[in-house]
Amino acid sequence: MSVSHGVSSVEASLPLLTAGPHRKRIGLISIVACFGGLLFGYDTGVSSGAEGPMAQELGLTLLQTGVVISSLVFAAAVGAFIGGRLSDQIGRRTTIIVLSIMFFTGVGFVVTSPGFAMLVVGRIILGLAVGGASTVVPVYLAELAPFEIRGSITGRNELAIVVGQFAAFTVNAILNATLGDVEGLWRVMFGVCAVPAIALFIGMLRMPESPRWLIEKGRTSQALTVLKTVRSEDRAEAEFAQVIKVAEEEKGGGNRLSFKDVAANRWLRRIVFVGIGVSVTQQLTGINAIMYYGPRVLEASGFTESKALVSATAFGLAAVIGGIIALRNMDRLDRRKTFFIGLSLTTACHLVVGIVGKLMPESSPARPYVIAVLVFLFVLSMQSFLNVAVWVWLAEIFPLAIRGLAIGISVFCGWFVNGIEALFIPTLVDKLGLNVFFIFAALGVIFLGFLWHEVPETRGRSLEALEEDLLSGELYSSLNRRLPFAGVFYDRK
Repeated sequence: MSVSHGVSSVEASLPLLTAGPHRKRIGLISIVACFGGLLFGYDTGVSSGAEGPMAQELGLTLLQTGVVISSLVFAAAVGAFIGGRLSDQIGRRTTIIVLSIMFFTGVGFVVTSPGFAMLVVGRIILGLAVGGASTVVPVYLAELAPFEIRGSITGRNELAIVVGQFAAFTVNAILNATLGDVEGLWRVMFGVCAVPAIALFIGMLRMPESPRWLIEKGRTSQALTVLKTVRSEDRAEAEFAQVIKVAEEEKGGGNRLSFKDVAANRWLRRIVFVGIGVSVTQQLTGINAIMYYGPRVLEASGFTESKALVSATAFGLAAVIGGIIALRNMDRLDRRKTFFIGLSLTTACHLVVGIVGKLMPESSPARPYVIAVLVFLFVLSMQSFLNVAVWVWLAEIFPLAIRGLAIGISVFCGWFVNGIEALFIPTLVDKLGLNVFFIFAALGVIFLGFLWHEVPETRGRSLEALEEDLLSGELYSSLNRRLPFAGVFYDRK
């Protein structure tokens, strides 16, 4: 089977996707599951406005503040790995239900915390839930969606994430403007996300399990029943036969995949390393430095504290607008093309912010506004071309038998790097000011080369066709022909 940017013979053999109640069912499932993304976004974004009042009330030092913020992120790394493994064992749907309970529990710890220790415990629980959601929700949606619209369906989770971040920024700004003098206001900011946690729990109780996971576990009759609720009957039976065929080939060939198989198989080893690289690339654009500490960055550019908090809501708005643009283009543009466009634009924005910070005098009244606009454009570029595409690609690329494990490993590494950023960004901004953007620009140039060299295309392919080509090495054949040294770091046995 050849790799192409179009639809291969396997996909072409499937009956056409049709309108009907099954399409509405897919839409409903995506809305409910994306409450996990909403919680992910709110819990990571709320700290940008809450960390100042929280630190003041509890008497936290700069380092303690960094620990509180980064504890969620480091825990998310662990949650991503555990969540992926857990979803392979007990199912995608069941894992999401467990995560909704953890979201609610974590909020309870944070809003009632009397001091640093309990606050960190609550943030760790929330982090485990955030990391799990970042791994499991995209996989759940990708496994339920037909390949023709898989990008836009899976990408809805990233849109939900940025909507959650924008909601956090907006709630922070409104509460600060109306109740700014009220003691403990930061607890209300954190407490708001209990509502979507309850909605996620109740909603997922009525949602189906992933049919591909059911087939992997031998529950084939249940899988076909689920497929018939989200496809026309002839399409459901054809997809069912395709998934069964791939699953039987793996088992019949003694190729049932495990962690040991990943280490032993050069193609699996390679794609996991590439998945790690893609996840780390996303984090080292610096997007979460802005989402966690946007007001602090704006203060470094010259804004007052109150203006910085209000202006940071524009970054959330940019993320939402970018997410909508991304969903529109997700099933129109190749994943690789969106990666290159997005990373090129974000790198350029970082470079210009750094130059403006150097050339414009700090006394200039226009300086903070120019920098705010440039950061707005950075966030818009990131969300329009890079963030959604990364999560969709990660949910598509790995074989079914190790999908939860592999995406968990990849996202674990991304979250760990994110945690390093969250821990040290306050100190870096304090010491380097806007020069920190030059660091992100340099990293962007390095990762552009990596994306060009190592990332295969996934758009327009069924998950089963991608899996067959990955395990045979054909998925990389076009890259290897164009770049003869692409596999130099990998065992060619």
